Amino acid sequence: MAKNQKSYTPEFKQQIVDLYNAGGTSYPQLEREYGVNRSTLSNWVKQLSPIKVSEEETVTLKEYKALQKEWC
Repeated sequence: MAKNQKSYTPEFKQQIVDLYNAGGTSYPQLEREYGVNRSTLSNWVKQLSPIKVSEEETVTLKEYKALQKEWC
């Protein structure tokens, strides 16, 4: 990891994604409020947002990719 690169907890990342997905909070707002780069925010949203796989089950893209690795 680079010297100046910040490290964020999984809980913090999920909190940011939840704020974004709830609506009303844009990338620019999150950038200003939390000091996280827009591309980082975008990656978190892509990886951690829920994907509906059935009527009662959702997974994140990260979880889905982990499951794919197990199956192959």
